[in-house]
Amino acid sequence: VVDDGSANVGAVAAVHASYAYDPRFTIILLPSNVGKRKAQFAAIRRSFGDLVLNVDSDTEIDSDVVSKLVRKMQDPAVGAAMGQLKASNRNDSRLTRLIDMEYWLACNEERAAQTRFGAVMCCCGPCAMYRRSALLLLLEQYETQFFRGKPSDFGEDRHLTILMLKAGFRTEYVPNAIAATVVPDTLLPYLRQQLRWARSTYRDTLLGLHLLPGLDRYLTLDVIGQNLGPLLLAISSIAALAQLALTGTVPWWTGLTIVAMTLIRCSVAALRAGELRFIGFSLHTPINIFLLLPMKAYALCTLSNREWLS
Repeated sequence: VVDDGSANVGAVAAVHASYAYDPRFTIILLPSNVGKRKAQFAAIRRSFGDLVLNVDSDTEIDSDVVSKLVRKMQDPAVGAAMGQLKASNRNDSRLTRLIDMEYWLACNEERAAQTRFGAVMCCCGPCAMYRRSALLLLLEQYETQFFRGKPSDFGEDRHLTILMLKAGFRTEYVPNAIAATVVPDTLLPYLRQQLRWARSTYRDTLLGLHLLPGLDRYLTLDVIGQNLGPLLLAISSIAALAQLALTGTVPWWTGLTIVAMTLIRCSVAALRAGELRFIGFSLHTPINIFLLLPMKAYALCTLSNREWLS
C-alpha cells in the first residue's frame, strides 16, 4: 500500500498502524508529495510477483478480478489487461448515473472492440494488471516521460499502455473482471478530471501515432474517429450557432441529425446492455457539446499544463 506523500497522512496513521504487524501488507510512505507515478515506481521496485495489479485507493474490485485477469495474462504475449470499470457511487446524482453509463460505453464499445485486435489503447489506472518482466523493461522510459521539457505527472495509464504496445506486447480488456471506482458527483470536478484526461489523450495520441502502421487497420480508423468525431461535432455546432445568430433561422437539420445519432447510439447501448437506462445517456449530449468540446479545445491549447486539478 503506497501513500505518495499526501498532506493528510496523519489522518490515516491509525489505519497504517493497524496493518503494521500483518505480514500480508507493506505500507510505503513517501516523504513528500511526488504523485501517483512515483508511488508506482516505489511499489514495483519492491514487488516480487510475476504479475502486478494496480488498484487505486478509491476503487473496490470484485473477489474474482485477480483470477480472471490472471487467466488472460497466461498468454506470454499479453503485457497488460484491464477490467471493466463501474461507478461505485452511481446513485449519488444524475451526473454519476451518466458517468457510470459513460464508463460502460468506454469499456464495452471502445475497449471491447480494441481487444479483438490485441491493442487496448489505454488500460485504465483504477484496475489494470501488468507483466512484471515487461514493466521492468519499460520502467526507465515510463519514469522519464517528458513533454516540452517538463516531467509528465498524469496520464500514466495511457502512457504505460502505449509503451507496452511499442515493446510488442498485446493489451487486453476482460469485461467480467469488475472494478467499482468513485466518480465525480458534481460538474466542476468532472470537468477538471476530463480536462486532465484530454491533455493526456492528446499527448499520448501523438506518441502512439507511429505505432498504428504496425497494428490492425481498424485501430487506425478508431484513433482517427476518436479525434475527428469531436472536431466534426464542434464544427457542426459552431455552424449551427452562426446560422441562428446571423440569419435568425433555426438549424433544424443539424439539430435533428445530432438528436438522431444520439438516440441510435443510446438505443444500441440499451439493447446490448439489456438496460433501458442507457436511453437516458442522451442527456450527456448537451454536456458534451456545450462543456466538453470547449474544454477539449482548451486542453489542446494548454498541453504543457501539469496540474492534476483534483
